Amino acid sequence: MTDTPAPRRQRRDAAENRAGILAAASQTLAVDPHASVDQIARAAGLSRRALYGHFDDRTALVHALISAGAARFNAVAQRVDDADSRIALARLTADLWREAAHVQVAAAIALDEAHVEETAAALAPLRRVLAALVRRGQEDDELRQDMAAPTLARLIEESARTVVTRTDASSPVAGDIAVRAVLSIAGLGWREIDTLIGAHPELSAAGTPDTLATIPAEEGRA
Repeated sequence: MTDTPAPRRQRRDAAENRAGILAAASQTLAVDPHASVDQIARAAGLSRRALYGHFDDRTALVHALISAGAARFNAVAQRVDDADSRIALARLTADLWREAAHVQVAAAIALDEAHVEETAAALAPLRRVLAALVRRGQEDDELRQDMAAPTLARLIEESARTVVTRTDASSPVAGDIAVRAVLSIAGLGWREIDTLIGAHPELSAAGTPDTLATIPAEEGRA
């Protein structure tokens, strides 16, 4: 047996340090959205210099958080494959809400007005899924048709963004509100939404961040 080569250990240590910095940044920014690099470095148990060995500046660190959050959201979108566009839209919203509960700080940063352009690029795969879903829903006469598909998709996106950034994630009804808001924008009446959720209770996002905290982030939908 030979010792593990030093370069391999160094790469592993570097990856662990980077992950630790991102975790510390997420936790620190949850308390203080304007936390400095020094505060984040202390939370990670590293020096400011060590942090700068992984990120050029605070902006680069925030960008990394956006990319991490966006990657998880994009992965969620790829798992939604319901034939009925109304169910698909509700499931997409519910699953994204649950994922936001795991990476809420990254989600809030990513969806903040200050990072609109960067977020749009990072979430391009998710936006393509939503656009295709809306087009299909209109073609199948399942979603409202009084506006163009790109406009409706944008309204749905803005509605979801508002819920994520403005709603208390600890609220037991927050996820349900997100699903209902999106379906309402898509053209469903509240009675139709009740019927849809009644037939598919997992779409209510009633599994709130509190109850979902023990579910591994990489699990698929329930």
